[in-house]
Amino acid sequence: MGINFTYEEGQTPIDEDEKFGLKISTVSTSQELNEFEQNNIEKAIQWTLRNNFKKEVILTEQFVKKLHEKMFGDIWKWSGEFRKSNKNIGVDKTIISIELKNLLDDSHYWIENNSYSEDEIAIRTKHRIVSIHLFPNGNGRHSRLFADIIVSHIFNLSVFSWGSNSDLYKPNQNRHLYIKSLKEADNGNYKPLMHFARN
Repeated sequence: MGINFTYEEGQTPIDEDEKFGLKISTVSTSQELNEFEQNNIEKAIQWTLRNNFKKEVILTEQFVKKLHEKMFGDIWKWSGEFRKSNKNIGVDKTIISIELKNLLDDSHYWIENNSYSEDEIAIRTKHRIVSIHLFPNGNGRHSRLFADIIVSHIFNLSVFSWGSNSDLYKPNQNRHLYIKSLKEADNGNYKPLMHFARN
């Protein structure tokens, strides 16, 4: 396909096979793709606001996939489907479902036992879900919205501000701070990511 995608730090390239899943034939650049995806994500956010999801629904593989489909279903044929290729990050494609189940079980345990603060539970879940790298594209945005759903629907708190900037896919200071806080979380220090999420 004649698509000229460029990638910023922390973004995972889309395989050639995955590019064939693009539903919009007019997209030729990353900027155009980002605009279409952002419009789709806005619709997904409205969907989350209209529904009162319970913990038993949220912490399931079915919901995790459904959320991704709502966010990217207008753009990608494979939205809501686990990736079928290995990437430069993430677990092996053959154990995605297993690792997700382990995470969701852990999240349920953290909630039931007040293992961490509400924000930290959401952030730890967000970090693990993006580390597993479930989907070919949109993992960071999906994990942030999933964390928002946890804090708002399960804990009845306000959603995260994520640095008060929805353009985290663009190369700017906000994205730099976000990537830096993710790397800290990779090393077990969640405080910078929690701070970024609320400021």
